[in-house]
Amino acid sequence: VTETDPPVEIPQPSSGSATAGYRSAKYTPAEWFSNYHTILQQAGTDRYQARSIQRESKTLSQDTEAATLQTQAEGTRLLGERLQEIHYWKSELQRHIDQLLADTESLLGLKRRLEKALDATETPYAIATDNLNCRTRRLGPDLVKDSVEEELLKEVDLIRSVQALLKRTTAQVVTQIKLNRESKQTLELDWSDKYQAYNFDDHCGRYSNMSPDTQRHPSSAAMQDQVCNPTSWTKFTQDNLSKALQEEQATHSLRLLVERVLQDTTEDLRVQCSRVDRAFSQRCEELIEAKTQLEMKLAQVLEQIGTQERNVVALQQAIHNKEAPLRVAQSRLYLRSLRPNMELCRDEPQLSLEGEVRQIDATLASLHQQLSEARGSLSHLEESRMTLEKDINCKTHSLLIERDKCMTHRKRYPTISMLSGY
Repeated sequence: VTETDPPVEIPQPSSGSATAGYRSAKYTPAEWFSNYHTILQQAGTDRYQARSIQRESKTLSQDTEAATLQTQAEGTRLLGERLQEIHYWKSELQRHIDQLLADTESLLGLKRRLEKALDATETPYAIATDNLNCRTRRLGPDLVKDSVEEELLKEVDLIRSVQALLKRTTAQVVTQIKLNRESKQTLELDWSDKYQAYNFDDHCGRYSNMSPDTQRHPSSAAMQDQVCNPTSWTKFTQDNLSKALQEEQATHSLRLLVERVLQDTTEDLRVQCSRVDRAFSQRCEELIEAKTQLEMKLAQVLEQIGTQERNVVALQQAIHNKEAPLRVAQSRLYLRSLRPNMELCRDEPQLSLEGEVRQIDATLASLHQQLSEARGSLSHLEESRMTLEKDINCKTHSLLIERDKCMTHRKRYPTISMLSGY
């Protein structure tokens, strides 16, 4: 049977009344032939359609196989390129993470140095304030506002300024450490995401048609609700790296600033310390020289006091020696004043005795005057001695404070390395 054969008519069963009992369920030969011819025709039609579908299927299978292999190869290639791109950005992220970690460690070291330097300034501050307090215990005229006090006050002000500067710088370092850690955390999150994405894409690239662990996920394509496009993906990482680079540059600038601050503050403190030490040395030299001059003058005064005391004794003895001649002369005059009548004459002996008494009185007056002056001089010398001794005691006490207390205490001044935070 071919496509051009006319359809065969199937005869209807006979319905004669005479043979109804024998042909009620039977077909005629024509019906039999028509039936199997119809079956043959239908089978031929189905066979033709099947062969047509087979040819189309073979062509479609060949075409789709090539397209599928080409699409799969292209996907594998794109996955490889994506892996290279992810690896590049992951490497950049890792490099900046390591740099931020190193910068943070460096800043932590500088922070410790700043804290040590700040602690080290407490010793100079205690020394300077103790020196000022000790010098308030100087006595009398030595309690003077001299160059030492001026330099000590400058030192106290300088130390306070240095402490404030070190505190501000430490706060800057702490802030930068926080920013570095935040930027590092951002990079680490980005790196972690890229690490997972790299592993996923690497696993995807290893899939093949022979892989036993592949499965069907009909809804996987619908699940790809993209968060970003390649441009925004790249820009996101570039922005993170740019922020990290800013923090790295800020860290570098801050490190230079901290080094310069520590160097400048150390130099300023040591220079001021040298100025104070020189002022102390000069003051001690002045005190020693003044004390030496006072002691020399005291020795001279003591010698003069001894001489004057001997002079007073000699004057007293001279006055005492005039007592006997005066009594003799006065006794003679008294007895001669008892002469009677005309015998009470102012003769030569009388005049001589009167002159002798006047002479002795004048001599005694001169001796008393000289004795008074000698005693006054001796009193002044004693006052000078007391003043000199008091001033020498002041100078000795001041020298004890300046040299034995203050300058000895200043030997505890921190070294350059301690002031630099080491």
